[in-house]
Amino acid sequence: MSTIDHKRLDQIVLGARKPVMSAKKGYREKKALKIYPWICGRCTREFTHTNLRELTVHHRDHNHDHNPSDGSNWELLCIYCHDNEHQKQIEADRGYNDGRVKQANNATHSPFCQPLNPC
Repeated sequence: MSTIDHKRLDQIVLGARKPVMSAKKGYREKKALKIYPWICGRCTREFTHTNLRELTVHHRDHNHDHNPSDGSNWELLCIYCHDNEHQKQIEADRGYNDGRVKQANNATHSPFCQPLNPC
């Protein structure tokens, strides 16, 4: 039985992730921060060089591979608004509405229907 070389596997995984990480860093630092003012698109909090790490690039269509060079799929959000935006998406996928109440299906059975007197 052969042993697994974990260091080699870690290097392979790191090598596979480097292009993705550099691309993400590229569109944030080189493009989005130059296109848009350093203001959160939701809460309008302003950012400076000291707290810029708290400003994130949000993909409007939630597709992280859709990165047009004009930035039309991006908006800058603070980390709090960004988390909130993704939480809303998760809740919508689970069937919750804005009132935080799960949408129920309408009842299809009527207790007053009888075989001789259909509803």
